[in-house]
Amino acid sequence: MTHQISRRSFLLGSAAAGAFLAAGCAPTARTGSAASSAAAQARSLYDAIFERMLVASPELATGLGLDTGARAALKSQLSDSSPAGKLNLYAPLAAAQPQLRAIDRSALSGRDRGWLDTALWFAERANEAATFDYGAIGGYNYPIPYIISQLSGSYQSVPDFLDSQHKIESDADAQAYLDRLDQFARNVNLEVDGARADVARGVIPPTYIIDKALNQTRALRDERGAQAGLVRSLTRRAREANVAGDWETRAVRIVDGALAQALDRQIAFLTDIRGRAGTSPAANRLPDGDRFYQTALRFHTSTNLTPEEAHRIGLEQVREVSAQAEELLRREGLTQGTVGARLRELGQQQRFLYPNTDAGRAQIIADLNTHMDMVRGRMPEMFNAQTIPTSGMEIRRVPPNIEEGAPRGYAQGGSLDGTRPGVFYINLVNTSIWPKWSLPTLNHHESVPGHLWQGAIVNSAQNIPLLHRSLGIPAFGEGWGLYAETLADELGVYHDDPLGRLGMLQSFLYRAARIVMDTGMHSRGWERDATIRYFQDTVGLDPISATSEVDRYVVWPGQATAYKLGHNEVLRIRDETRRRLGTRFDLKNFHDLVLLSGDMPLEVLAGMAREWDGSRLP
Repeated sequence: MTHQISRRSFLLGSAAAGAFLAAGCAPTARTGSAASSAAAQARSLYDAIFERMLVASPELATGLGLDTGARAALKSQLSDSSPAGKLNLYAPLAAAQPQLRAIDRSALSGRDRGWLDTALWFAERANEAATFDYGAIGGYNYPIPYIISQLSGSYQSVPDFLDSQHKIESDADAQAYLDRLDQFARNVNLEVDGARADVARGVIPPTYIIDKALNQTRALRDERGAQAGLVRSLTRRAREANVAGDWETRAVRIVDGALAQALDRQIAFLTDIRGRAGTSPAANRLPDGDRFYQTALRFHTSTNLTPEEAHRIGLEQVREVSAQAEELLRREGLTQGTVGARLRELGQQQRFLYPNTDAGRAQIIADLNTHMDMVRGRMPEMFNAQTIPTSGMEIRRVPPNIEEGAPRGYAQGGSLDGTRPGVFYINLVNTSIWPKWSLPTLNHHESVPGHLWQGAIVNSAQNIPLLHRSLGIPAFGEGWGLYAETLADELGVYHDDPLGRLGMLQSFLYRAARIVMDTGMHSRGWERDATIRYFQDTVGLDPISATSEVDRYVVWPGQATAYKLGHNEVLRIRDETRRRLGTRFDLKNFHDLVLLSGDMPLEVLAGMAREWDGSRLP
């Protein structure tokens, strides 16, 4: 989130806004088919919204490889961290809600109707988020209560973004990098101002969240001069691309000047408010906090479940998965203690651990890549040949400077043109958190057939509107990630690997416990330490990971519930569709139905599945 708008970006935004207004206000033509007319009107509106989203979030344009040509000005910009940019890339959707409602939904069917329902759903969620005078759309474009945390704020996201997504191939690219460094400093200042205003409203992160944000801010501030990562990234890549110029001196001037001063302000602010912070993790302690949490839960699950209903489902799932894990643990001779305690005991056995060294970390990455390639080779068994993507997929380590507060693993989608591969990042802060039997399931979730696979299919599906290739529904994406774990099991990957299957069950148990913990903390008064103990006792997670994960749920209310609730719903939709279609059901075609429309709220996907005749989508 960032900068004051330059004249070039204003003109680009004005052009997009003009197209937006024209598309939104044009009367529906009645010549020809009403369906094709409504679909064309909707497509035009989606495209206009998408252009405005790129202006609101230039990082999105860069991530998709669209910051070229007429959009080249976006490569010099970051999104707006001032209050005006609170909704980030969702602001154009919120503004478009009346125009979306004006489209004749009854004239649409299939994916066209699903796309309209999805756009309307996002517009509604964005307008709900706008009713709170604190927080922002942050993290991975979630409604969050804290502008600055260990997982939110420019200081946390921009350095890796500039290094991994901002290409340096020309003098203009290098200059754009410097422009973004300037705006990075400006954004840090704006976020400090915004977070300070939220403190006045009674919104202060817990002490342990502040401590992590302080540690990470100080680590970035300590990178100075030519050795700073932000400087080395530019100079190394400019040199590799033969882009002449004294980029080092110019970058150091910003990093040691405006950026250092902004980070000092953030450190001083966080230090100041720490004395006023408490330890409660609950979102419902915040102003209008019960409604904030219900809004976050709705956003992440794409259901109308209440916190109480979600909590109950989580407890039921924990019991079911624990019973399955119990059987496998007994086969391994582990009979004493809770399921979680025995999983932890198994995970601490030296024979399953990699050395906690650079060589050990390199071996983890190598083993993950080998396994990903093997599973990718078997995808024709479950996906139509026309759907299988050809774009690159890679596995990398989470950058060490952010690994303390980063999730255990996460995926970053590739560019639309396929020139930048999708990447699965694994957190290797300590290799002991990854016993070997747990890694295959993590790989299935994050890479193939999980997030990287899903993202590559969507990126290559040219008939999906760009808007819908860029939106993310947490329960859809994370539900698919867990469903991918189920697919690997159905492929027989664990046929001769009972410990690997136990790793899959621990993953499901992990996600079921997340529902219990998230709702427990944010709506039932659970304290952080008790939640960490529950996590360890139930799932067997090591203390480092359990603490990191719980702190993630503190700053991303509702997000942890998306995984298992989404998984449950995808499986329910598949089973219901199989029963309805009988012999006409084809798994490969079902996967096309799910993936070849882009992310959708699960309630929208369920409606599409009920109307589907079983044929392959065009």
